[in-house]
Amino acid sequence: MNKYSNPSNSIWASPWVFFGFALGFSWLVWFSMFFTGVEAETLLGQILGLLGLLLGPSLTGIILANVTRGKEGRRDYWRRVIDVKRINVKWWFIILFFVPVLYVISWLVDILFGGSGGTWGDAAQEIAANPVSIILFILFTLFLGPLEEFGWRGYGLDRLQERWNALTSSLILGAMWSIWHLPLFFFDGTYQNSLGVGTSAFWQFLLGIIPLAFIFTWIFNNTHRSTLAAILFHFMINFTGDMFALSERGELISTILWAVAAVLVTVIWGAKSFTRSGELPSQPSQ
Repeated sequence: MNKYSNPSNSIWASPWVFFGFALGFSWLVWFSMFFTGVEAETLLGQILGLLGLLLGPSLTGIILANVTRGKEGRRDYWRRVIDVKRINVKWWFIILFFVPVLYVISWLVDILFGGSGGTWGDAAQEIAANPVSIILFILFTLFLGPLEEFGWRGYGLDRLQERWNALTSSLILGAMWSIWHLPLFFFDGTYQNSLGVGTSAFWQFLLGIIPLAFIFTWIFNNTHRSTLAAILFHFMINFTGDMFALSERGELISTILWAVAAVLVTVIWGAKSFTRSGELPSQPSQ
């Protein structure tokens, strides 16, 4: 426990309660789709898929933040979603360009080894054919995945770092975030289903999420626990992935680069907080 810790005596404040409900709600909806034969590509499937996302980490994080935090804690929760001043110029550059640069490096390394690097993604091709579609694409990309951050970073990471350092918290959150995706591998029409179950791509996807969690924690802790920073970084991951389709080897190179980045963050900034100060960012009273 560090001097910035702010644990609650309530069992509801346990990070394991958050993970239990986040996975439980999402899995309940997604597995109900599976057993009733609802296909992910249908309108009903898309609605239920989104509902599973919102009922999981997002809604769980919002509810638990309001149930387990005091007045100042609740204000802090929502302030971190909208306060752009927490993010200085350096971190804006990291949020906006970290992922595109990593993709470009992966692309170039693959070409150096004789590969194709990749191609333009489906979204890029659609936008090229109909430029106006970029508006709907950005809105869809912004809301489909990044809203998870109301739970993962906005609530869950805080609770983890009340008990453990940044390294341990990132490992736990990364593992839970990875496991949360498992039901999506069983539904036709999802990206995860296209990877197959038990394939090398399956394991690469699940294990590759863990180093992503390290980079999220690094950004979160260095932007004064900004949930907005996490939302925007999540958006950039989804946006870049939809715009550029790396080759199979390019994807592997990308995963390796994420892992290297996670190691560098831990070594250079320190396992305790991933910050220069060496201290976890303070949190408000309960």
